Amino acid sequence: MKISTAALAIGILALGLSACSGSQQRQRFSDGAINRALANAPGAAQPSAVVKAELEFARAVREQGQAAGFTQFAAPGAILHSANGPELAAGNRSDQGGFAVSTPWEPRTVWMSCSGALAVSQGRFTDGDGMVGTYIRVWQQQGDRSYKWIYGVSGLDDPQPPRRAPPPTPGPNDIVVTAIDSVAGLVADCPREGTNMPVAPAVTITDDASQGGRMSRDGTLRWRWEHGGPEQRRFIVDWLTSGRWQVGLDETLPVEPE
Repeated sequence: MKISTAALAIGILALGLSACSGSQQRQRFSDGAINRALANAPGAAQPSAVVKAELEFARAVREQGQAAGFTQFAAPGAILHSANGPELAAGNRSDQGGFAVSTPWEPRTVWMSCSGALAVSQGRFTDGDGMVGTYIRVWQQQGDRSYKWIYGVSGLDDPQPPRRAPPPTPGPNDIVVTAIDSVAGLVADCPREGTNMPVAPAVTITDDASQGGRMSRDGTLRWRWEHGGPEQRRFIVDWLTSGRWQVGLDETLPVEPE
């Protein structure tokens, strides 16, 4: 997947992760580390605020359990896109439905509307069996400027990549590097006063069991999903960047391998 050169690189520093840690090691996020994630991007649209929400969500699930984590971070009416189609998260707060919430997970890319009111995050996760996959979440800013997710979908890689051998345990004289992940934060163009905003490519969103999605209120970012069966869960992000509409993400997520 190509990332635009206009990407804003957000360094997520001091997350308490060791560069030597393996996939089975739990993430450790201190309050200070999470709060420092907000200090990277100025202005109203701050992808780092969504990264902060992702890290807090992961910590809540790990420390309080899945039900508490979902209750805290899901907006009313939030949807899980399972292998069987869209389902209300309120009735499905486990990792059933193809939406992996097992730790660890890490955001890799955030697309955000110009105003910052709507964002999409994409990242990678490892489930309890050591299998890896991709997740996508849509985040909506709330009245208190916090973020809650309104849509989630995930899928395990099929085929799975070869398993890596666990890294050796660091010795007393080894240098362990902390702080290390980087998230690409992509903010849509803000239309200049007196200029015409480019019109987004026309698509039909029926908002039923086969497809759905929304355009941000400022008209700079659009997300949509399609469901054509278990093997056809598709998610697309269109956003206004470099003066024109571009596809930021177009991904089909498989279901769990047998």
